[in-house]
Amino acid sequence: MVDFTGTHIVVTGGTGALGRAVIGRLRGANAICHVPNLIAAELDGFPFAGDTGVRIVRDVDVADEAAVKQFYGALPPLWASIHLAGGFAMAPILEISAADFTAQFRMNTLSCFLCSAAAVAAFRARTASGGGAPGGRIVNVAARPALEPRLGAGMTAYTASKSAVAALTQALAQELTEEQIWVNAVAPSILDTPANRTAMPDADYSRWVSPADAADVIVFLASPENRVTRGAVIPVYGGS
Repeated sequence: MVDFTGTHIVVTGGTGALGRAVIGRLRGANAICHVPNLIAAELDGFPFAGDTGVRIVRDVDVADEAAVKQFYGALPPLWASIHLAGGFAMAPILEISAADFTAQFRMNTLSCFLCSAAAVAAFRARTASGGGAPGGRIVNVAARPALEPRLGAGMTAYTASKSAVAALTQALAQELTEEQIWVNAVAPSILDTPANRTAMPDADYSRWVSPADAADVIVFLASPENRVTRGAVIPVYGGS
């Protein structure tokens, strides 16, 4: 089992179903998690609210450059940054406005870009100070339509924004190779969450991916045990 004792890791979107599973895995391995939060209501019932190893920073918009730089700049020496924050919208092309299209890129792509850039700066600062092993880990979340765009019919804005996350992941991974900063992404199909069950009550849930199983993949990619995988957009499809 990976041991993250004393390791600081950012988890954006940490209050969601997947975020809670990821934090649970990280805390089980003794990582210290830093969770930016913008919508206070998302903290209602948050299972790690009383955990001193989960540090919530309120009023952080991860699609705002100044807010992201301030958040990352105040962190202890950082090992990994996991970017789960994002949004989903489904609509046919003639029902998508320019504002709708831009909103998907802001939530999914811009947030990923800004947090990746800030994480790289934090990794470099840690390495320059002699704070442990060189390098770092970034894990993004794309989506199955990013790898199979035809599945994005009826959700073109979402598909385009997640495809951009996949491309950003691969380009950045190559850019940072010499610094041993491994950048990867997962591409889930449908996660078995309460919201998805409500939206698709007649689906076969046994084919969906549990957040816990997706979290296992993410946590491995963020760990020092991941010594060789970089630039990957890994399908996390389950039986779907």
